[in-house]
Amino acid sequence: MPSVIFICTANMCRSPMAEVIFRSKLNGRADEGAWKVASAGVWGMDGNRASSGCVAAVGKMGLDVSGHRAQSVSRELLEQFNLILVMERSHLEALRAEFPELRERIYLLSQIVGRQYDVRDPMGGSAADYDDTAMELEQLLGAGFDRIVQLAGEREAK
Repeated sequence: MPSVIFICTANMCRSPMAEVIFRSKLNGRADEGAWKVASAGVWGMDGNRASSGCVAAVGKMGLDVSGHRAQSVSRELLEQFNLILVMERSHLEALRAEFPELRERIYLLSQIVGRQYDVRDPMGGSAADYDDTAMELEQLLGAGFDRIVQLAGEREAK
C-alpha cells in the first residue's frame, strides 16, 4: 500500500495542511482508496486541534481540517509509512538521529522538487502568513506529486 506521512513541529499547521492538500490531489485516482496518508508532529501534543489559521487557510481552498487531531511522532507510527516528509531541516536531522533505521524514508519536503529549504511555520502569524504557507504547500505537492507517488510506493512499510 502506498503511504506517506507529513511531519512538522506540533502537527497543528503545516503537516495537517500538507495532509489534506495531498489527499485532495489523490481524489479521482484509481488507487485513491489504497493510500495511507497522515501527519504528525516532532514535538506534538496528542489531541490538539489544527490551528484556526490552518483551518481558515485550507478552507479557502475548499478543504476541511476541522476534524484534525494532532499526534506525536513515534517509532511505531513512522514504521507504518513508506515515505516521511518533513517541513524543516531540524525535523530531518532529529528524526534521522532518533530513527536511523528509517533514514532512507525521511526527506525534507522541498527536496522532492530538487530544492532544500524549510517551509516557514505560520503559527502565531497573520492570516496572510497561513495563506502563503498553504499556497507554498500546494505548489510543492503539485510539483512533487509524481515523485511522492513513486517514493511512497517503493517499499513496504511494516
